[in-house]
Amino acid sequence: MAPAEMTTEQIEQRVRSLGEWFHNLDLKGVKTAPRHFLGNFPSVFWKTFQHAIPQDLKGKSVLDIGCNGGFYSIEMKRRGAARVVGIDHDERYLAQARFATQVVGADVELRKMDVYEVGALNEKFDVVLFMGVLYHLRHPLLALDLLYEHVVKDLLIFQTLERGSDEVGQLEPDYPITERDIFDRPDYPKMHFIEQEYAGDWTNWWAPNRACTEAMLRSAGFEILERPAREVYVCRRGRRAGKWGAAYPSRSVETTVAHPETIQ
Repeated sequence: MAPAEMTTEQIEQRVRSLGEWFHNLDLKGVKTAPRHFLGNFPSVFWKTFQHAIPQDLKGKSVLDIGCNGGFYSIEMKRRGAARVVGIDHDERYLAQARFATQVVGADVELRKMDVYEVGALNEKFDVVLFMGVLYHLRHPLLALDLLYEHVVKDLLIFQTLERGSDEVGQLEPDYPITERDIFDRPDYPKMHFIEQEYAGDWTNWWAPNRACTEAMLRSAGFEILERPAREVYVCRRGRRAGKWGAAYPSRSVETTVAHPETIQ
């Protein structure tokens, strides 16, 4: 039976069979994560910044990176987005998102893909969602560089875990090698490295302070338009201040595998 035609009891059974959910979705009255440790997440969180995202996305393309159970992808379709692509490296989350979008009738393209592979999409999107992913990455600045280079055409909606000071100060573009005190200022950009676990999660690798988040976004080439909620940034693709970019270019298979006749 197609998910859209399932009874409440059938939806309930299917939801539970798909394992533990991180997104608490309402699928025709069935809550996917009713005992979520963050409450009704991400619905309550979404309400704190939804006003900062265009209400009318008709004709727009959207990429949802780390789509998880599909909450934000579904919301983008509700705002009329012509095309929504959700990517995640976790097959369990993709299975959940596939089921959820089918139940609510949201046409979302779902692909198993890592953020470092976005160049393979060969497409730039009007809106890119990068929510709750950065701090789970071993190489966070590389990810931002790749987003800038390959997939963000206009808007980037960004969220990350932040810890430390919420202060953002004015800094000089350069300091002499003898300067040390500047690094102790609470408003200096700092990225806290988590060697083992944080909140019981071994994938929590980084916790920037606010100044660091903003500095990384600017360094990657994004102009911060608004901070509508704590840890949430609405950005526009701008110009990089320097000539740097992704540490390695996106390569096709043809350019990385030698032809048999060239092998001696």
